[in-house]
Order: sequence, then C-alpha cells, then structure tokens
Amino acid sequence: MTDGMSNQKSGLKQTIEFDDKSVRWFMGASIVWALVAMLVGVIIAFQMNFWQMNGKFIEWLTFGAFKTEGLEYLTFGRLRPLHTNAAIFAFVGNMMFAGIYYSTQRLCKCRTASDLLSRIHFWGWQLIIVSAAITLPIGLTRGKEYAELIWPINIAVAVIWLVFGFNFLWTLKKRNEPSLYVALWFYIATIITVTVLYVVNHLQIPTSWTHAYPVFSGVQDALVQWWYGHNAVAFFLTTPMLGIMYYFLPKAADRPVYSYRLSIIHFWSLVFIYIWAGPHHLLNTALPKWLQMLAMFFSLMLWAPSWGGMLNGLLTLRGAWDKLRTDPVIKFFVAAVTFYGMCTFEGPLLAIRSVNALSHYTDWTIGHVHSGTLGWNGFLAAGMFYWLAPRLWKTKLWSVPLANMHFWLGLIGILLYVGSMWVAGIMQGLLLNQTDETGTRLIYEFAETVDKINLLLLARAIGGTLFLVGFILLAINIYKTARSGQPVNGTVEVYVEEEKKQDNMTWGNVFRNDPIAYTFWIIVFMLLWFFLPPFANWIALAITLILTWMAVRAFKKSTKKWSDWHETLLENYLPFTVLVFIAMFIGGAIQIIPTVTVNRAKNIEDRLQVPYTPLELAGRDIYISEGCYNCHSQMIRTLVPEVMRYGDYSRMGESIYDFPFQWGSKRTGPDLAREAGKRGDDWHFAHMMNPRSLNRQSRMPNYVWLAHQDTDIKALPSKIAVQRRLGVPYEAMTKNVILDKAKKQAQEIASRLIDAQISIPEKEGVKIASSAEAKEYLQSKQIVALIAYLQKLGTYEEVEAKPEGTHQSTTIKPGLPDTYRPSHKVKKKAAEEKPATEKPAATPAK
Repeated sequence: MTDGMSNQKSGLKQTIEFDDKSVRWFMGASIVWALVAMLVGVIIAFQMNFWQMNGKFIEWLTFGAFKTEGLEYLTFGRLRPLHTNAAIFAFVGNMMFAGIYYSTQRLCKCRTASDLLSRIHFWGWQLIIVSAAITLPIGLTRGKEYAELIWPINIAVAVIWLVFGFNFLWTLKKRNEPSLYVALWFYIATIITVTVLYVVNHLQIPTSWTHAYPVFSGVQDALVQWWYGHNAVAFFLTTPMLGIMYYFLPKAADRPVYSYRLSIIHFWSLVFIYIWAGPHHLLNTALPKWLQMLAMFFSLMLWAPSWGGMLNGLLTLRGAWDKLRTDPVIKFFVAAVTFYGMCTFEGPLLAIRSVNALSHYTDWTIGHVHSGTLGWNGFLAAGMFYWLAPRLWKTKLWSVPLANMHFWLGLIGILLYVGSMWVAGIMQGLLLNQTDETGTRLIYEFAETVDKINLLLLARAIGGTLFLVGFILLAINIYKTARSGQPVNGTVEVYVEEEKKQDNMTWGNVFRNDPIAYTFWIIVFMLLWFFLPPFANWIALAITLILTWMAVRAFKKSTKKWSDWHETLLENYLPFTVLVFIAMFIGGAIQIIPTVTVNRAKNIEDRLQVPYTPLELAGRDIYISEGCYNCHSQMIRTLVPEVMRYGDYSRMGESIYDFPFQWGSKRTGPDLAREAGKRGDDWHFAHMMNPRSLNRQSRMPNYVWLAHQDTDIKALPSKIAVQRRLGVPYEAMTKNVILDKAKKQAQEIASRLIDAQISIPEKEGVKIASSAEAKEYLQSKQIVALIAYLQKLGTYEEVEAKPEGTHQSTTIKPGLPDTYRPSHKVKKKAAEEKPATEKPAATPAK
C-alpha cells in the first residue's frame, strides 16, 4: 500500500515535514491511561469476590497505615464509571487520535492544518480525563452508561471534539493527494456521527454547576441513551479502529488491502446499518415492540458488513503469514482482527430476542464488551504502538521477546476473562429461570446464583490482571525504545500544483445520479415494508425487491459510470461528508423522533408513574450518585421467570417521569422496579449499613457514610423547578413549601427507624445520648432520603382506558399549570383495592 493513490509528478516540488510530536504525545497518554483504566478494572473485578475491597484494599496495601473502611470514593458504584470512561475515552480515545494524526498526514501528503489546534486538542482532552477522574469517584455523575460526566465537562468534550474535527477537515481541504483513501472514510464517519450522538444524548437542563437533568425521561431516555451507548461502541471503538486497521495492517504486512471494492461495501453498509441497532439493548422491556423488532432486524444485518471487513483485513495478509511467527506487530493485528470478527458475530447473536432473554443483565454481556474493548481495541493499540515507536524515535524496538511475552500474557488473559464471563452469564441466566417440578416456584434466590459463579468471577479478575501485566510490559518496552532513540518527524516530497483539481464536484452531480436514486427509493420502500399494515407491507417488499434487481442490473450495465461517480466523490471531501451524515441520520431520526414526540405522559394508557416527593427526588439523586444503577435494574421484562421473581412486568408509563431512566444493563443485585412496600424502613437501613447482617452472601459494600452525610435539600427548589419545566406535574410550590415537605417526610421516616431501634454506626466526634437526639440527627441524613426513594419504587396510578369513539375525560388537579395538566382521568392505585389473596403490583409509599 502507498500513502497516496495517485502518481502525480507535475507542479512545484516541496518537502513536507509531518507533525509527529502530537502523535508521540497522544500515544504516551494512551499508554498511561491504559494502565490506569486496567488497574481500576482489576480492582472492581476483585470487589465482586471480596466486598472488603470496597475501600479496604488501600488499608491492606499500606498494612493498616491508611484507614479507608467506609471510604465512599472507592466503592464499585463509584469506580466502575471511572473504569469505563478511562478505558473508552482515555485509553482508546488517545490511541485513536495518535493513529488518526499519524495516518491522515501521510494519506493527505500534508502536515496537519494547525499545530495550535493539535496542542489545544491534546491538552484539552487530557484535562477532560483528569476532570472525570476527580468527579466520578466523588459521586458527580449523570447516571447514564458511557455518559456519566457532568454538564460542564460535557461542554468541554463537545468543544475539544469540534476542535479535533475542524482540524481534521481543514487538513483534508489542504491535502496534496486528490483521492481520499479508505481509512479517511472511517475517520470522517467517526467525527460526524460521534458529534450527533454526543450532543443529542447530552441535552440537559442544569440545576447547579455540578448537576443537571436530561431533557428525555423514561422510555425516551432509554432509547436515546442506547442509541448513543451502542453507537458510541460503533463509532468510537469500531469505525476509527477500522480506519487504523486499513492503514497500519497493510503497512505492517507490506501488502496492499485485499479488496478495494469490498472496503467500499464494508464502509457504506456499516455506516447505514449500525445506527439502527441501538435498541437491541432494550429487548423484552417496555420499549415499543416495533423498535425492538427493527433493532433486531438491523442487528442481524450487521453480520455481513462486519465480517466483510474482518475478512478484508485477514486476507490482506496473504503471502505474509510467515511474519506471524517472528513479528509481534503482526501477531497483535491478527488477534485484534480475529476478536473483531468474534465480537461482530456475537453481537447480532445477542440481539435475537430469545437469546437476549437469557444473556441480558448477566455477565455474558460483560464478556462480550471486553472481548471488543480489550481483544479488538487493546490488541490493535498494542500492535500500532509497537509499529510506531521505532519510527517516531528512529530506532529499533527495544525488546522483541518482551513484546512477544506481552502478546501471550494478553491473549491468555483475555481468553480467561471472556471465557469465564460466557460461562458465568449463561449459568446464572439458566439458574435464575429454573423452576421446580410444578413450574410455579423459582428454585434459586438471586444471591445464590451470584454465589454459584464465584469462581468464575475470580477467574475473570485473574484474566484481567494478566492483561494488565502485559500492558505494563508494553509501557516498559515503549519507554526503553524512546530512550534508545531520538524523536523525529517524518517527511515526504510532494509536487504541489497552483490549482488543485479536487473538491470541484457540483451538488447536482452528487445527488442526481443512479446510485443515489436507487439507494433512496430502496430505503423508502424497505421502511414502508416494515411499517405498513398487512398486505400493503408485502407490496412494499415486492417493490423493494424489484428496485434492488433494477439497481443490480443498472450497475452491471454501467459499472464504469457508477465507479467513476464514486471515485469523483472521493476527490470531494465535503460532499462525501454530507452523504455520510445522511446515511447515519436516517436510522436515528426514524427511531427517535416518533418516540420522543408520541410516548409522553398525556398519551399513556394503562399505568402512570406517581411523581416523586421532594425528599424522594433527593434520595433518587443519592442513588444515582452512589452508582447503584451499575448493579441494580428497575425494569421487569416481559418474561415469565422475571414476573415470578419480581412482580408484574414494567409498563412504559411507570418510568415516564424518571430523569434519567434507571432500567439498568447489568444485575449484580436483584431488580428494584417494585421495591415499594416490600420491606420496612429498618430493613433498608440495616441493609445499607451492613448487607451481610441480612444476607451473608451479599457482595454489596457497607454504605455507613450515608448515616452521617447530610442530604442537600437546599438544592431541591431548583431541581423541582427544572422537573416542572420538563413536564413533571408538580404543584406550584414555594421554596419554603418544598423544604418543609422534605423535612416532614424525613422526620416521619427517622421516627419509624428510631422506633424500630436501629443502630446508627459510630463516627468519631458524634455522640448520641438519647432517642430524641438520634431522631434529630438522623432526619437530615442521606440514608433517610434514600429509604424514601426506595419505598416509592413501583408506585403508579391506574389510567382509565379511553372508550372507542369517545373523548377521554379529564381531571384537573388544583394548582397545576395548564401545561402540566393530564389529559386523562386517573385513579390512585392502593393496596386495599386488591383482594387479600392477590399480591398488589405495587403500593404507594406509606
């Protein structure tokens, strides 16, 4: 493969010096943050086996010199978001930037457009990562996976990403190579799509400098979150990595890409299809079924382009497989591409509803994610670093045997990790669904199933440790390589014409042609096939097939014309970028716009969530701050075993006022969707202070600080105000009314706790001599607000069905502004409405 695609020899000859300093900086940062991310990952993995490591491990490491028992910053719920953000945005993000800056300059045969923007990009990104490393452990979080950072940091991320994107596109405009090579296509898709995903999912209204509520709630928020969450994996952890693969793998193998035509099919089909698959994270939930089926359909379609890319990568090595024995770079690249193929086979498999019913909420998903992040991204990063280091410092790799040792340690580690998670996930899923001979009673309690996979969880932690050790060897090897050489910038001689011939395609030529016309109408009728009623949908399918046949026939008849159009498009970066945006935007718009406009409280028929009281809202924010959503879901799926275990399945309207939603993605503990009224306040208090006092198998940490830290009720007026703006039907309340309501409910809960003779954990400097003092002390604490929230979960109102052909009656509650008046008649659900022999689905908090 050459760094360009043309052999132009006319024009003024110039020597271009590349900016490789930025590449060295990003590569070094990636290695440092990789070690941090993996170390935190190993710690939280061992926390699954040893609950004492939630704070205790530093005390162990310092032989008791530093007391950390009860230190809230080191719990699983606080560290897990730090681990995921460090792995994705710090480790892989910096690695991605290093690869893009290195390859783009050489593919464009020009220096990066602005050194200043490159420096701003680097230091801005590192500052963002440091900010995340500080805020996440202290509990400042949005409570959404891969999107936990608070709003000021969100703005910083958006600004720095735009700096990067502008610098990249500016470089394309200045390029001395007319045609865009395939790696650049994937970089363009990454920049455009991540921008849209990040902005939409982070739309929010601040209540303070460190807190905000998203503009979406319930099912809307769930859909937007996993549209973002899934495609963050697609367009941050996959498409840029594919671009890096298309550049560095042929370079390392000294072979051209196997099939240029296959790369075209791979790119366009992947960009169009991937964006539709996000809702497969919400199968069998309260998400509308049409979205679930649409996501499953497109997820299965992903098999073809994903494996096309994998095969294109592996077949590039034809004639160079002998290097696999001696070159560690080739070893890492081959393993990385293989893991990519494995992940992209497993992903669509897990998107099948029947398979997802078993896998979701279990460790099988954890194994799938890590086979991609560590196996695909981690090995690709290692191969790229080992290839780059000698060229960036003009020397030889310090130790090839050490790199080989890293490969085998990492491979054994990731196979042990993924294998144990596969077995653990399938095993726990089967145990949770197992019933007795009558089929009417579940055999295992939730904690029992976790206990039975204990050794598999330990194997996972050991596998992660081996992978970490391998990266420590990489850090040593790269450091020694850098010390043995001198930093150098690459150069290239180019012939620069006064008037460049690229970027002159008219918009008429972009859109008025057979490829675009056929693609447009095929997509239209394919969507009509999916959405139209019976019979009409089959007509749409027939038209889709006819159009497809006509498109293939037209392509065969005018192959050169179609190819020339695409080659011309590749010489025009702006039209190419616009078409990428359109291909990406179609799927997101069709899924999200109907959901956020239709699925609102006024349209709910069945059950409607009862809004939280001020104290319950404060407790919910504490629940999110502690990261409880990392281990507990609040979504009972439409599956018989889940209904038997947790109660009636969740409805769409039961989380309509949840900003953000809390459906969860992994259960290390049981579901909490119908927790209200199941247990007393004193049980929740004891459970939070020492879970093992109630269940000795529990892996949950002791949350003793909740009994001593004050609830921030002063923030409630601004929070309530934002919730009202977002559509929650709160009465108009003054600041004093809000605070009085919170204090009154807190006093009631504190009284019940003291009457139950609970024991408040000791704290240095705190002396409680009487029950009255204990009540006064406790009522302002976070544990009381959290209990209030837990006792509200699953409380809803019955919504009377609208009679066909009539208008729905409306009950106007006093004090509600017109904007927030319900358009339906509601009836309060109470336990006494049910027969004594029938267990209510949920009861209002008492």
